[in-house]
Amino acid sequence: MERCSCRRSGFCLRRCANNQYSIDLDTAQEINKLFFEIILAPGYQKNVLELLQSKKNRIILQSKSNQLPKRLFRSVLNGVIEQTRDDIVETSENMKTITILSPSETEIKDLIFANKVVKHLKSNTIVIAKNKQLIASGVGQTSRVDALKQAVAKAGEFGFDLHGAVMASDAYFPFADSAEIADKAGIKSIIQPGGSIRDADTINYCNSHGLSMVFTGVRHFKH
Repeated sequence: MERCSCRRSGFCLRRCANNQYSIDLDTAQEINKLFFEIILAPGYQKNVLELLQSKKNRIILQSKSNQLPKRLFRSVLNGVIEQTRDDIVETSENMKTITILSPSETEIKDLIFANKVVKHLKSNTIVIAKNKQLIASGVGQTSRVDALKQAVAKAGEFGFDLHGAVMASDAYFPFADSAEIADKAGIKSIIQPGGSIRDADTINYCNSHGLSMVFTGVRHFKH
């Protein structure tokens, strides 16, 4: 396995000279505190592999850059469905604040992170994030409320404090009940595509309860 030549330190994935990200020693030590059966990264800095391989039966892989096809095909009864790959990644410039309260700079960073995660999870999907970390998610549910309740329950089981967290949804909220559940759980900012005929109900709830919310105009359904 090729080792990364990057020698910069810090608890993060660092960009190497070959334009890849590598796991440094500090990050590897944090990883080793938890159980990970498989680790996949673009590169590993000096002495990192020896540490990560100290766990018995752990599988360590190195990813390669590749060009993914723009069109996707899924088989169905008597045929196939063709769709375009979802390669949209929103930034703060794609966010439209539609509440009286605007998200803070920290919340914007969390909203961007949560929205990146939510596009890769099965619909209906809710992602809760805080300090650019995934706190909990509710995935593959038949309703958005069920997805949110699942995420809140997961966070509670692990003892995570949701006060000040943000929430991302892969599609719009048909009713204001999701905003109410999020508010009572401690969530303070929401990102969603918007487009429901009842958007005003959700916006009004956020305005009356001190939540900020932004629209992106893009739905990230993944079935």
